[in-house]
Amino acid sequence: MLIRISLIVAIIAALAAGALSFTQVRGKINTLIQQRDDYHGQRDQVQAQLNTTKKDLAKTQDTLKQTQEDLTTAKADREKAVAKAAAEQKRADDLSEKLTKAAADRDEAQGNLAAYTASGLTAKQVADLSHSLKNAQTAIDALNEEKLVMSRTIDRLKTEIAEIMGTNYVVTLPATLKGRILVVDPKWDFVVLNIGDEQGIKPDGELLVSRDGRLVAKVIVRSIQKDRCIANVMPGWKLGQVIEGDEVTPAHPAS
Repeated sequence: MLIRISLIVAIIAALAAGALSFTQVRGKINTLIQQRDDYHGQRDQVQAQLNTTKKDLAKTQDTLKQTQEDLTTAKADREKAVAKAAAEQKRADDLSEKLTKAAADRDEAQGNLAAYTASGLTAKQVADLSHSLKNAQTAIDALNEEKLVMSRTIDRLKTEIAEIMGTNYVVTLPATLKGRILVVDPKWDFVVLNIGDEQGIKPDGELLVSRDGRLVAKVIVRSIQKDRCIANVMPGWKLGQVIEGDEVTPAHPAS
């Protein structure tokens, strides 16, 4: 009987030890499972960050490439503009030389005409000299006009160069320049003005629009013709409705 009791006690003790061991092993297994899940979660998070970093790097490389291409294009445009400005300046200098020579020819013809008239030349001789003087004056007027056109072209090219270089260049317009709005397009916010190249208007020149002495808006010139120009209403400067007949004056008059 004692042996049976001892055996039962031993079996119970073995079962208790087994249950305890199973509980401990199960706890370790649960811990390992949790550690495995944490590892997978961290791995997935690191992989996602890696993918995002790769995308950001690719986007940065594309932006850098585009920036380099834009810089190359800007340099090429600047070089073309500088070369064109130099050519126009040389042409203007040549015109100045021709103008000086034409003026000298005119003065000489005037002197000769006065001398021949005082010396009692025939009417035909005087008429020939007068004709030569008139031709010289016509040539001078034509050269003066061409020189004015060249001067405007040079100013426009200087403005384009300044824009390409990215400088804070302000386009000045003649202080006496005045005009009126002929046409208004409220949908696209552009206007047509009755002043153009002949009046000294320049690309990107800014004009103040006023009515009865009150500021209405500011516009910037985008397209120029002989006696007309097209300008856009500048964002943030539309203080009222622009209408036909409104007056315009330079926002940055030349001193």
